[in-house]
Amino acid sequence: MPVYKLDDKEISFPLPTLAREDGLLAIGGDLSVERLVLAYSNGIFPWYNEGDPILWWCPKERYIIRPENIHVSHSMKKFMRKHEVRVELNRDFSHTMHRCREKRESTEEGTWITTDMEKAYAQLASRGLALSVEAYIDGALAGGLYGVNLGKCFFGESMYSDMENGSKIALIGLAQILSENGYLLIDCQFHTDHLESMGGESISYKDYMELVKKGTTKS
Repeated sequence: MPVYKLDDKEISFPLPTLAREDGLLAIGGDLSVERLVLAYSNGIFPWYNEGDPILWWCPKERYIIRPENIHVSHSMKKFMRKHEVRVELNRDFSHTMHRCREKRESTEEGTWITTDMEKAYAQLASRGLALSVEAYIDGALAGGLYGVNLGKCFFGESMYSDMENGSKIALIGLAQILSENGYLLIDCQFHTDHLESMGGESISYKDYMELVKKGTTKS
């Protein structure tokens, strides 16, 4: 299948079902608030390297956590009883996103969180369309995560830990808050053993979009 070239002036995407088997759908465009909201509303997200053109992806199989199904292991429950843990929302969105970038830059795989993406997602956050979660253990900042927030859907982007279980506590705390507020999904994009252990599940793009449309359509 071809990879579609986006028009820099027109805010649109090709049909998500036209994505290649690896999920790549389109190239080009920009990271404007309007384009990002349109993308996430259709299960599309940017993922590319610093200095490269923007690549837009829409995998045919999706990995999600339903907030009410978050799994807290016995060992994690024991850890949370032993320590004072808490989470905050939007303590410092830009700092949390940048820490995610720094952590991934030091890995073999590197990071997809570019300077332009940091600026773009900060704009989303300033409009209430993205949020960060910060986890504290015994009063110290231990880790966090960030993602796009549309309606009753949260589209996770990245997480980091500076202390043992920091990102896990952030995810557990987020899921509990989202569940209490009627959210339908945490989009994890891709499967990992870590996310599976915390209650993740694979669903088809069709089932995924039914949840997204339900969660983002105003009643």
